[in-house]
Amino acid sequence: MSKFSITEQYTEKLEKPLLEELKQKAKNLKDDLTPEEISKLEPRLFSRVEYNQGEAEKVGYSDYSYWRGTLRMFLKDKVAIVTLCILVVVILFTLLQPLMPGQMDPNLINNDPTTGMQISNQKPNATFWFGTNSIGQDLWSRLWAGTRTSLFIGLSVALIQTVVGIGMGVLWGYIRMLDFFFTELYNVVSNIPTTIILILASYIMRPSVSTIIIAMCITGWLGMARFIRNQVLIIRDRDFNLASRCLGTPTWRLILKNLLPQMVSIITLRMSLAIPGAIGSEVFLTYIGWACRWKRHPSATWSIRGAC
Repeated sequence: MSKFSITEQYTEKLEKPLLEELKQKAKNLKDDLTPEEISKLEPRLFSRVEYNQGEAEKVGYSDYSYWRGTLRMFLKDKVAIVTLCILVVVILFTLLQPLMPGQMDPNLINNDPTTGMQISNQKPNATFWFGTNSIGQDLWSRLWAGTRTSLFIGLSVALIQTVVGIGMGVLWGYIRMLDFFFTELYNVVSNIPTTIILILASYIMRPSVSTIIIAMCITGWLGMARFIRNQVLIIRDRDFNLASRCLGTPTWRLILKNLLPQMVSIITLRMSLAIPGAIGSEVFLTYIGWACRWKRHPSATWSIRGAC
């Protein structure tokens, strides 16, 4: 006889008296309501409970959402909320400033109606809030026009680099045959100074806003692609991806449903950091005269504002 069988016998001996005692107590207990009181209750106050397999599976289910959790954490940070409000106000004012009354054309050269001379280098006054530059243009209007142009360049470059970088990075990390080609391309391009690439691209093409965007996107996507490739290599062979592949899930669905959602926060961070980087490169190129040359090109940017 094993120890288990002995233990089982003693357990049964202890259970039987306990069950009998509980049954006896249950018989002696009275209902809260008498049968007469139960018959007086209105049927409309009650509904029949039926078994539902779908509802039963929801027991213990948490409706946690990634974006809901992120928003909840963000709303707890007062500094982040204040900073976001300031940013939204500045962007809205930048977009609505040309529609406000009393605003001047940023490219208009103002002349004195009496002498016909340019109103150049004026100090701030009621007419020109920030004064004028050396050729008589209103600095207030050019400041906000330059903000619009620089934000457009920054957002365009960041969006293009992110979209192209994600696409190439996923292919780079997921398709093993492409790894050698993209790795060698990255090694070659990364050894060339970015400033030389930007100046060379701006020299070949006509100076314009589109020239700046193209020049920064020619090789700028490689950094994002390299980063996405490393993340894909980390996530690609995890258990849930292996299980999906074994079940015959298409590759495009694996990428869209399993890989990219795991990198949303990282992609958002990289894209947000690409915007000031693009604006800084635009300021440098324009200031040295290789993009929007401020004496020839009518578009106002922050770098042209500095050159004036």
